[in-house]
Amino acid sequence: QVQLVESGGGLVQPGGSLRLSCAASGSTFRLYSMRWYRQAPGRERELVAFVSSDGGSTDYVESVKGRFTISKNNVKDTVSLQMNSLKPEDTAVYYCNARHSITHYSYWGQGTQVTVSS
Repeated sequence: QVQLVESGGGLVQPGGSLRLSCAASGSTFRLYSMRWYRQAPGRERELVAFVSSDGGSTDYVESVKGRFTISKNNVKDTVSLQMNSLKPEDTAVYYCNARHSITHYSYWGQGTQVTVSS
């Protein structure tokens, strides 16, 4: 089992940047692929970014490609989401998700609010 704690959310103006972090504990972090999801009010939860267990492969939803970067640190047991050129439509609660590479058990953080507004 792994515990996940997100941080780094907040209020930012359009065009600004934020860096979300997710700290993991309780299990062998290198065995988990990681994902960032987001959920805006009245909408379904959306997969935003993926990174493989070794950190070597990434993927993004089309709407954030070129603006967001996901990275995984298997020494510090963290995953980050660098968000640049933020838009009002990026406003959502962002969730960190860990999925075990063998069992596929999935764990969630508590979420962090990102608000993009002038």
